[in-house]
Amino acid sequence: MPYAELKDLPDAVRLHLPIHGQEIYRAAFNSAWTEYADRGEDEREEIAHRVAWAAVKHKYRKAGTTWIAR
Repeated sequence: MPYAELKDLPDAVRLHLPIHGQEIYRAAFNSAWTEYADRGEDEREEIAHRVAWAAVKHKYRKAGTTWIAR
């Protein structure tokens, strides 16, 4: 389901990404959730998470355990 606020994001996102990365993740997830409405619930959620992580990785890279802007 779409995320209304950053505090609703999964711990793997909320506890590790900087705020801007979380905002990117939330926006991309919510957009993909809408875009793939014709898919089954589980597939739709999996796709939305993949799209969201791809969006984050476009602007950030992981260095060790820290996400830093590109």
